[in-house]
Amino acid sequence: MAPAGCGRAAGSRRGRGRSRPRRPPTWEISDSDTEAPAGAEAAEQARDPAAERGAAAEALRLLRPEQALRRLAVRVDPAILEDAGADVLMEALEGLGCEHRIEPQRPARSLQWSRVRPDPCPCSVLPEVGTAEEQELLLLLEPEEFLRGVAQLIQGSGQVCPLPWFPPEVPSCRHLAVIGLDAYLWSRQPITQGTQQPESPEEAPAEVTVNWPEVEEALVRLQLWANVDVLLVASWQELSQHVCAVTKALAQRPFKQSQESQAFNFCTAGRWAAGKPLTGDNGAGLRRAWWRQIRQFNRVSPAVADAVVTAFPSPRLLQQALAACSSEQERRGILADLPVKATDGRRPRRVGPDLSRRVYLFLTTTNPDLLLDLGS
Repeated sequence: MAPAGCGRAAGSRRGRGRSRPRRPPTWEISDSDTEAPAGAEAAEQARDPAAERGAAAEALRLLRPEQALRRLAVRVDPAILEDAGADVLMEALEGLGCEHRIEPQRPARSLQWSRVRPDPCPCSVLPEVGTAEEQELLLLLEPEEFLRGVAQLIQGSGQVCPLPWFPPEVPSCRHLAVIGLDAYLWSRQPITQGTQQPESPEEAPAEVTVNWPEVEEALVRLQLWANVDVLLVASWQELSQHVCAVTKALAQRPFKQSQESQAFNFCTAGRWAAGKPLTGDNGAGLRRAWWRQIRQFNRVSPAVADAVVTAFPSPRLLQQALAACSSEQERRGILADLPVKATDGRRPRRVGPDLSRRVYLFLTTTNPDLLLDLGS
């Protein structure tokens, strides 16, 4: 009976053991396990320093002036092409290498600039690259039209007088260009007494009577009050050179802005900017720096600096010696009697009280405006 009971007891224990719930085996082979390496690989690629450096280099390449010039478009109003000298301007834009488009502009006879976004555009490209429009506008005026506007400005009161050439919705960076204004004013000089006068009032000139002083006054008003630059040129060649210069400046603007936005862009990496580190060979580095510091004083030869550094190999040792002095006079002359090694057959000499006083004041004074060298 005992063995039978033991067998039943053992069997019951094994039965209870088999009745324990087991974890389903499917959790070990799940989809998350198979997808985890791919997700980690993608995240690792996203944080890849080489990829980030490549994207930054591509963004910097797109900001280069030669690259930005290719994506800069000059939009020319068709009314400008009606002038016989407009071919000079179009040939200059063609030789510049930028894109130029003949599109109606507002106001008429004006030029505007726009940027073409690179395709595809890297995500790290700065916003300056994808800027659709520039705020620069150049309006070409005939001399007579410009003088009529000048007369309105002079007759207007104060700086609230609206500009007669621009509608209110034009960009903020406005420029005027007038070709041949000087020649036009000279041709409109008052008729002299020896010439024939007009027979009737109807034949009298009806043009605007504006002279150079009034033009100069209007130029000052435009510049100071309306922030409008006026370009007075004698020919289409000069105007074309100005337009090309403005186009090149706009192409360089994104690169310069990116350089200025970097913190401490003047601290470039390189051995020339790293300075000369102090070495740790038994204090020789500090000793050399201390020797150079002494040499910076006026009228100090290498032999004199050697004498000071030999007696006090570091500034701290000299300060301790100054602190041990009992009087002000003793502190000022602490270096005066140090012997200087004779060179080139000269007789031995001393450091002297003048340098001793200057070094003492340099190490102890708190006045930043104190004149150390009385002999300068």
